[in-house]
Amino acid sequence: MKTKYLLLFIFSILLSCSNDNDEDYQNVPIDFKVPSNFPPVAYNFANNPLTEKGFELGKKLFYDGRLASDGTVSCGFCHEQETAFTHHGHTVSHGVDGAVGTRNTPSIQNLAYQTTFMFDGATNHLDLQPIIPFTSPIEMNGDFNKALAMMKNDPEYRKLFKSAFTDGLINSENMLKALGQFMVMITSSNSKFDKFRRNEGGITLSTTEKEGYTVFNAKCASCHATDLMTDHSFRNNGLPVNPAVNDVGRYRVTELAADLYKFKVPSLRNIEKTAPYMHDGRFGTLEAVLDHYANGVENSTTLDPILKQNGKIGIVLSVQEKEQLIAFLKTLTDYEYLTDKRFSEF
Repeated sequence: MKTKYLLLFIFSILLSCSNDNDEDYQNVPIDFKVPSNFPPVAYNFANNPLTEKGFELGKKLFYDGRLASDGTVSCGFCHEQETAFTHHGHTVSHGVDGAVGTRNTPSIQNLAYQTTFMFDGATNHLDLQPIIPFTSPIEMNGDFNKALAMMKNDPEYRKLFKSAFTDGLINSENMLKALGQFMVMITSSNSKFDKFRRNEGGITLSTTEKEGYTVFNAKCASCHATDLMTDHSFRNNGLPVNPAVNDVGRYRVTELAADLYKFKVPSLRNIEKTAPYMHDGRFGTLEAVLDHYANGVENSTTLDPILKQNGKIGIVLSVQEKEQLIAFLKTLTDYEYLTDKRFSEF
């Protein structure tokens, strides 16, 4: 009997210590490191400092289907890590109750270096970006009041919010800030190309890859600039308009005629893994994408000037150049990023 009471006493002491540790926990800042081959960050970390618990909370929110009206569609439902956080195999995104959107799911990577988000630049603040898919009736169809009520009734969420933020409040502001902390950390910077650029580990490109890099710099780098592989601009790349959808692109945000059918230039990082391609997922292969630029560009008043030079529409690409380009593009695959456990659901 004495042994039984002794064990109960020890257990109560351990439980008390555990509670004390939770109360005394100091949230640890995360040091965001900029790779030497990357430009400066654009994200304002002063407004939303990165912390271990903020990141942990953001990750939990990212993968929680309970935020959607059907209890299933989380952010991670359409953004799958193994395909660079895209919805591989789906031409356009799918949402609650089988609803189908009109645009392909973009990759999530290196968001700290961007100032506009979505294919049409619908928002210029990463912490506010999740509002768009969360409230969209064809994506998550979420309701902030219901989501906050769910989290307030969840012991794990209560604990995380308390640890992640000074005020400890479970509200929409902290919810969005946590998601921002998770998303801003999702960095892809360790592809073969990155290591070649940083002269790490004796990494070299093959002859075909080097030739592809030369072609890329001559014919692609104007739009897919810097080692981020995008200049973050909005351009009309000559895709024939789908009359059934008539997606007007950037014009939907600005209502400026000059922005008709312009879409944000996507990064080419991990492009090998993110098929199908273009804002509407119309091309299933990289070969088809290059064929478009070589032979399929359609002229219009807002077609990017780069695609109509010297009386020629499109980009002149030989069969050999296409093969070289694809070989180079595959050096942009970052397997560390695609398998990084920090970003995984489990």
